Amino acid sequence: MTTTHQPSTKQDILHHLLKQGRATAQELAETLQISPQAIRRHLKDLETEGLIDHEILHVGMGRPNYLYALSAAGRSQFPDRYDDFAVSLLDTLAETVGKDQVGSILRKQWERKAMEYRDRIGQGSFKERVARLVELRRTEGYMTEWYAVDEANEAASASDSDDRFILTEYNCAISHIAESFPSVCGHELEMFAVALDCSVERTHWLVNGEHRCGYLIQPKAS
Repeated sequence: MTTTHQPSTKQDILHHLLKQGRATAQELAETLQISPQAIRRHLKDLETEGLIDHEILHVGMGRPNYLYALSAAGRSQFPDRYDDFAVSLLDTLAETVGKDQVGSILRKQWERKAMEYRDRIGQGSFKERVARLVELRRTEGYMTEWYAVDEANEAASASDSDDRFILTEYNCAISHIAESFPSVCGHELEMFAVALDCSVERTHWLVNGEHRCGYLIQPKAS
């Protein structure tokens, strides 16, 4: 009996594009250690299924390169949104009580979530608490990664690399809500700041058309 690995390979391609934003067939082949011919077959299938799109990249006088990226349908393959009912409910509330009142309600929700995170994260070093926050976000359906800002710098001291982190989320569980009520993204920064008692700066934003949300997280300046 012959076993096919196509479904898992296609999923690997989708995961790679989710994380990297765009990639050529050659880049995918090298990353996934699969022949370019096999990768192109998978890409053709995924494009036929409407899960990826491509754009043509002309470099010099040679053959053009194709850059592949997730389509909206491809991004929806990942757990990245609440039910449409939540958005419809907020729209109804906005029509009934006004957007300002809905904004106040959302702020209260994130304040409550921040305190929940803070309780569940508990005590420990800053690095340990960031790690716990990342795990909590993953259990909620976020594809979250983190790393020390200075971990690639061998000259950096241990304290430097332990104190500044980049937290990256490649999907958003509230993307539909954020489209209609972008203020929730600001509340999310406040939520991280309260949960970790830290300073948070946004580095990337899905709402701005980027392929991920990114945050620089570090202890508050003394």
